[in-house]
Amino acid sequence: MADPSTYRPRPGSIPAQPGVYRFRDSHGRVIYVGKAKSLRPRLSSYFQDLANLHQRTRTMVTTAASVEWTVVATEVEALQLEYSWIKEYDPRFNVKYRDDKSYPWLAVTVGEEFPRVMVGRGAKKKGTRYFGPYGHAWAIRETVDLLLRVFPMRSCSAGVFKRSAQIGRPCLLGYIDKCSAPCVGSVTADEHRQIVDDFCDFMGGRTAAFTKRIEREMYAASQAMDYEKAARLRDDLAALDKALEKQAVVFGDGTDADVIALAEDPLEVAVQIFYVRGGRIRGQRGWVADRVEEGDTSSLVEHFLLQLYGGEAAEAIPREILVPALPSDLDTMEALLTELKGSRVQIRVPQRGDKKTLQETVARNALQALGLHKTKRASDLTTRNRALEEIQEALELDEVPLRIECYDVSNLQGTEVVASMVVFEDGLARKGEYRRFVIKSVDGQNDVASMHEVITRRFRRLLDERGETVDSGEGPMLVDPETGRAKKFAYTPGLVVVDGGPPQVAAATAALAELGINDIAVCGLAKRLEEVWLPGEEDPVILPRTSEGLYLLQRIRDEAHRFAINHHRSRRSKTMVESLLDDVLGLGEVRRKTLLKHFGSLRKLRAASAEELATVPGIGPSTAAAIKTAVSQQGSGSPRLSVNTATGEIEEST
Repeated sequence: MADPSTYRPRPGSIPAQPGVYRFRDSHGRVIYVGKAKSLRPRLSSYFQDLANLHQRTRTMVTTAASVEWTVVATEVEALQLEYSWIKEYDPRFNVKYRDDKSYPWLAVTVGEEFPRVMVGRGAKKKGTRYFGPYGHAWAIRETVDLLLRVFPMRSCSAGVFKRSAQIGRPCLLGYIDKCSAPCVGSVTADEHRQIVDDFCDFMGGRTAAFTKRIEREMYAASQAMDYEKAARLRDDLAALDKALEKQAVVFGDGTDADVIALAEDPLEVAVQIFYVRGGRIRGQRGWVADRVEEGDTSSLVEHFLLQLYGGEAAEAIPREILVPALPSDLDTMEALLTELKGSRVQIRVPQRGDKKTLQETVARNALQALGLHKTKRASDLTTRNRALEEIQEALELDEVPLRIECYDVSNLQGTEVVASMVVFEDGLARKGEYRRFVIKSVDGQNDVASMHEVITRRFRRLLDERGETVDSGEGPMLVDPETGRAKKFAYTPGLVVVDGGPPQVAAATAALAELGINDIAVCGLAKRLEEVWLPGEEDPVILPRTSEGLYLLQRIRDEAHRFAINHHRSRRSKTMVESLLDDVLGLGEVRRKTLLKHFGSLRKLRAASAEELATVPGIGPSTAAAIKTAVSQQGSGSPRLSVNTATGEIEEST
């Protein structure tokens, strides 16, 4: 635990202008980013008596080893820089609003020649227009199914679309008039694009124009005695009305707004947001975050708005944002959002009427979400802390191992040897920092030598990146000098876990010693009796079967094993496909990789016909026939390859 007075800036050295500041730990990792109208009083507040600080703030300043700042011209620039640094460094002590669940989006791939409508989750992608998020995937799928009757746009996957184009016959949706079948040329790209634009306009809230247009066409068809067309339009109109019924009207004036409410306690805050477009509720979403310092509701709203809209497209920002309390820098926040959207954005607190009523409803949702979250997570937080403390005590470590890295080696009779590295921080997986290794210098099945190579490569990278640190006068900055981004391999783990017993532990320890690293703890977890082995010890450390520390080590070890096995299977599949094609004349390395990328697996390659093989770029009819022969031949005494449908693994039999 560091003493904040050891890195406190000299009196008078902190400027009084607006700016952004960063706290770094002893390894140079950014652990907190903040902004201030005036840097001097803001930074000085962190160096008061520790007893007066919020619990999380006290932990942050005692974890930090240096502080630095950047002066900017305006408060808007400070807000923009704060957002970009939070996204870049992912500081562990900043408020991070994490979803309490995964919400589905309605996505339209407008960047494709023939756009597709689909329901999905996860991060947004470029070239795709999104609507939502929605509370339930089944509800939006029902709505899309209704709307495809009126807007028959493509909804099939790339594989189905391509296959239908090859055979010249549309899928079932094309036959039941829920797709205009652009795959077989029933409509041109421009005609299909118009259908897509109409669908997006309808989902965007411009519904009245479509219902009136269909009514006019229905009456016109009836007067012309084209009763079949009139009946079809009547059913289309009913489908639109049914879709609109699923979206409650809350604002009679057709306002586009995001309605936000918070529920707080001293340690956590829950946020709920309702997306209202065209006066109708289009979706809902929720977040929960740990409170970092003793900020009021205004500061929490400011942090939330910055994280919510900082990375959004301009069209995702509404004209009106209703909040429970105005952000502390209202003018600055409105100026930033207005700049991002390109038109006026207003932030206000509703005082009466429908908007006040809806925000009260959102606030009740936030309160319920916080209560549910606390019942689910309270034990988890306590358990993770207890597990880390048990590991520290059992292994006699100087500090709690907040960052744990685990390594595992996987091979099949000495072939395709690979290894994995998984990272857990604060007892939770950091999947963005997982790494895969292909063992290069070890021949045959030698797990000990493979472990030595992996540890050597990983920590040589750590030393290399540390050697390129930039001295700012306030401590090392572990950043890439070209991109300015943090180097993840430069972070030192508190504990290295290897999958295995004394031989693997000795190999890892020797690798670290050869690199001159002696301040990183190492242990091994043997599968047979779940024994924890330490370097140079004749007897293992036996943790109780009910120990949370042992359970955490098992989870980390199992995650490393899973990650290594998946990597190994993918490489085996690729190797088997390429080896089958080695003897095909005219098929070089580039074409083999093209085939593998196109079909994805040996099973799909075997199932493909010669005509389907010939559609792959660079593969002609004669080469396709040779490939089909090569993958289909199975000698009576030769190995036979098959795919285990339960595991997806390629197996050999005779």
